[in-house]
Amino acid sequence: MPRRDRRTFIKQAGATLAATAVTSMASSASVPTRPKKNVLFFAVDDLRTSLGCFGDRYAITPNIDALARQGTLFTRAYCQQAVCSPSRQSLLTGLRPDSIKVWDLKTHFRHTSPGVVSLPEHFKNNEYFTQSIGKIFHGEPPMADPPSWSVPETFEYTPKRDDYILEKNHTERTAQKADVDEFVDDTDDAYPDGKVAAAAVDALSKLSKEKSPFFLAVGMRKPHLPFTAPKRYWGMFEGRPVPPIQRKDPPEGAPELALHDSTELRGYIGIPAKGVIPDEEVQRLRRGYYAAMTYTDAQIGRVLRALEKDGLHRNTDIVLWADHGFHLGEHGLWCKTTNYESDTHVPLIFVDADRRGQTARCEAVVELLDIFPTLCDMCRLPKPEGLEGKSLIPWLENAAYPSASTALSQFPRPWFYREQPEYMGYSVRTKSYRYVEWRRFETGTIEFRELYDMRLEQGFERSNLASDPTQRDLIESLSLQLPKGKSHRS
Repeated sequence: MPRRDRRTFIKQAGATLAATAVTSMASSASVPTRPKKNVLFFAVDDLRTSLGCFGDRYAITPNIDALARQGTLFTRAYCQQAVCSPSRQSLLTGLRPDSIKVWDLKTHFRHTSPGVVSLPEHFKNNEYFTQSIGKIFHGEPPMADPPSWSVPETFEYTPKRDDYILEKNHTERTAQKADVDEFVDDTDDAYPDGKVAAAAVDALSKLSKEKSPFFLAVGMRKPHLPFTAPKRYWGMFEGRPVPPIQRKDPPEGAPELALHDSTELRGYIGIPAKGVIPDEEVQRLRRGYYAAMTYTDAQIGRVLRALEKDGLHRNTDIVLWADHGFHLGEHGLWCKTTNYESDTHVPLIFVDADRRGQTARCEAVVELLDIFPTLCDMCRLPKPEGLEGKSLIPWLENAAYPSASTALSQFPRPWFYREQPEYMGYSVRTKSYRYVEWRRFETGTIEFRELYDMRLEQGFERSNLASDPTQRDLIESLSLQLPKGKSHRS
């Protein structure tokens, strides 16, 4: 090309590029900024994976099942410590119990880990209106967390006496003097979770008129003991045979400190202080748990319908999780406070407003710790440094996304310790195995080991294989995935 023609070509090309750039800028300026998504954050207390969406045919949970069909159900999600406050504080800070030094019901992360920013606090710092209704942190007044919320928490704590309606239970007496269940012919709002649902519905009505994005946390207390709810929920299970306990015996070869004597249950009227619980009482307890669960499911449904009423669901991400599972007689155990599957395995559902209706069941092993970074990514917020969970966005986009992840849980012994535990049990759950090390709290010395092949009896620990010499290499590889030494002392 001659030099003069080359100059002409360059001049024309430059003019074209400049015009294109101006057009592009004008086009970008005309596109409205995408509004921030809201978050509806459901927490449920003591909810094990005995749900219809998990395949339990005895369960009646139509609202949670419907929610699972709108998004991604994580079928292998695990809590970090199977008791209320440590689990919740771990999830809400995105840090493991050892990292925030919270292993009991009385310690608050604000005292042990000053400077840590909670999940709702992070959203508040990013121009969200944050509100808590029901049990989100542990609930008792010293365990509330004002920095997390734009307005004071409501219904964050329910005294035991307020779980009941009947006068014989509704006294100043403690749970040790009250019935283990109560099903009275009354309205849903007569019991605490109904009040929480009503308050959440009212909050959504007000939030629908506001311009600011919101983070609304709704905490349901049931099916936590005592099993209390309106009578019609109990009636749904009358005449239906209660499924038998699938595995009544403790795992073969399990160390004694891995188990417990079900103290939480045994304080209630009609429950023996020691020994075997009569079959008739077992049947009633199991039916009561499911009835209380159905009651809570109905309250979740009320809130979800309110979300849809004004079209808020179109721009609201939803997450539903349980703080831990619950034993219903499996392994001879009741309630929680172990490192076993029935206690650590929890429901976890995400509904991404951008993918609403894209149903998926994801079998990747995940943790409640993963909720914090995932919600940040879903809502396009920066993530705080140091979070110990992973974002689940790859699995929300593709439930079959390759995964070799594991879940870590832990629990101290004795549970009701004074200054510090004597032992800390650390557990790693893979797709096929559960491995546990029981270490001296002071020294980190390993005193007991447990290894279970979870493929042999899906959902339950069967026989401790830790002493089998053929499992030595597997034990070494699993041990490497646990915290090293006195991690709680660092």
